[in-house]
Amino acid sequence: MVAKFRGPGMYRAAWGTVLGIVVSYAIIAIFRIWYSLDPVIDAYAVLELSLFLSPIGFLVGLGAFDYWFRWASGRPTVPDDHSGHGAHSWRDYFKVNTDHKVIGIQYVVTSFFFFFVGGLFAMLMRAELAQPGRQFVDANTFNGLFSVHASLLIFLFIIPVFAGLANFVLPLMIGAPDMAFPRLNALSFWMLPLAGIMMLMSFLAPGGSFASGWTAYAPLAVTAPEGQVFFTIGVQFAGASSIATALNFLVTIITMRAPGMSFFRMPLLVWANFSTSLLVVIATPFIAVSQFMVFFDRSLGFNFFEPTRGGDVLMYQHIFWFYSHPAVYIMMLPGFGIISEILAVKSRKPIFGYRMMAFSLLAIVVLGFTVWAHHMFVSGMQDWIRVPMMVTTAIIAVPTGIKIFSWLATLWRGVLHLDTPMLFALGFLTMFTLGGISGVLLAIIPVTIHVSDTYFIVAHIHYVLFGGSLFTIFAGVYYWFPKMTGRMYDERLGKLHFWTTFIFFNATFAPMHLIGIQGMPRRVADYAEQWAGWNLAISIVSFFLGLSALLFAYNMIASWRGGPRAESNPWRAMTLEWLVSSPPPIFNFDAIPTVVGGPYEYGVPGAVHGVLKGAEVPQPAGATASGASRGSSSSSHKDEGG
Repeated sequence: MVAKFRGPGMYRAAWGTVLGIVVSYAIIAIFRIWYSLDPVIDAYAVLELSLFLSPIGFLVGLGAFDYWFRWASGRPTVPDDHSGHGAHSWRDYFKVNTDHKVIGIQYVVTSFFFFFVGGLFAMLMRAELAQPGRQFVDANTFNGLFSVHASLLIFLFIIPVFAGLANFVLPLMIGAPDMAFPRLNALSFWMLPLAGIMMLMSFLAPGGSFASGWTAYAPLAVTAPEGQVFFTIGVQFAGASSIATALNFLVTIITMRAPGMSFFRMPLLVWANFSTSLLVVIATPFIAVSQFMVFFDRSLGFNFFEPTRGGDVLMYQHIFWFYSHPAVYIMMLPGFGIISEILAVKSRKPIFGYRMMAFSLLAIVVLGFTVWAHHMFVSGMQDWIRVPMMVTTAIIAVPTGIKIFSWLATLWRGVLHLDTPMLFALGFLTMFTLGGISGVLLAIIPVTIHVSDTYFIVAHIHYVLFGGSLFTIFAGVYYWFPKMTGRMYDERLGKLHFWTTFIFFNATFAPMHLIGIQGMPRRVADYAEQWAGWNLAISIVSFFLGLSALLFAYNMIASWRGGPRAESNPWRAMTLEWLVSSPPPIFNFDAIPTVVGGPYEYGVPGAVHGVLKGAEVPQPAGATASGASRGSSSSSHKDEGG
């Protein structure tokens, strides 16, 4: 038993958590005695400091810092025997593991746990809204439900689940043995569940959970009950996780590509994650700053957002949205990459306008920082900034439109394979386009003034993030499920999941446009009788939408446990991850692959993207002998064009 507490793992992590709380008590007591404050122990001060120190104690106990501590102390580092690399049993997923594939699965499974919790909160909200008046919860609890619902699905599901899929696939796609910084990769993951648990624990705080929405506007967030601190600090851990992961992706993509893989031979999923990582590294510090400012106002008596003492309330919104509008693209760009991969493979055609698709991703990164104030058209900010923001918001639709038309051109006259990943990809195209159209409407100042704080906004954001991001997530999980698990999913259940999701999603959120235009306010637990019929219908349909997610959960769990064994390349795809077995070997490749062509040359007889060392490179039709001699392989994926 003593050895369990001395060595890294959950036992020592539990001890580290308790130690963090004890140290918090000690620090608070020492400073309050120093400054002659009474009482010596302030429960709220201890709670707030514990929310910082106990997660750090957990990470230290788990072993996330062991290597760095030995190095920093000057002691000889322990030679890595790779015992913490790769998964040999389910227990390895509950340890600090440096294998990017294990970390990717940890991310995906953890994110989907918070997806189902957030979805449960949505069901509770729709049950409350089925009729006017109070049904199950009071107004403050309702505010807490939608605040935690939105925070979990944004910070603990959409953003990290994309990071998880990329963690698994991206090193394989570029021919790398792992991520550039495996230990940092492991630490990045373990900060994530801590943030989610912290947000859920806010329901136990005095005064209830944080109830200021996922935006946590000041001064409401400054004066709210103690549950608000759980959000303020939880977001810091989620943001630190995102920044560390993004830095890892950038270094991995720039420095660890296989020989022959130039930037314009990279798959578009790699381009998408490269662009997303730039956004994360630049933008995420701004939400960290905004939450630290709120924390200092609450706990240390600062006055960043107190107007009577020289503070500026609108400053919070400017800082917050300077992160949070780029965050919309952080939640979309990886999905764009997933869709590009699936449409090319499932239509057996090259991506139309590959270079413009890559450049449009970078254009979105740049333009994403020029549109933040369109969220503030009714905030009381200076009038002169409205028109420039309206113009830039309209302009940012251009690179997105380039992608939509390129995807449609890719599909044109292709040999379409309408399996589950393809259905979700096509569903994304329709749903995201509808969400984008309503987004262009919201760029128009008079329209936003009319529908701001109504259910039109609820409909718009769900068409973008549910019909957009979530559909791409489902598409990606189904597409790479054979590679991740070595098993095939149940295709019939997959298609049933798509159609139930597609139908009930539209039946749930399309009517919200109408009642929003009519003036039904969002973020309310009660409403006027005139909207009772629509809300009852929406609530009933939403329960079926929730049940459709259970089909996905059952399909994944049952198929992972006992699905048919997957081939190494069941989709006949060309990118490098399909060169290896399913699931891949612990260190990915027995030999470093060489890239000899583009990733989407479907329909070109004999075309090859990457090869492994040792065998002859197939010569594409029309290629010269010198052009075909750029590499050699023992394994390659040809395309038969159909």
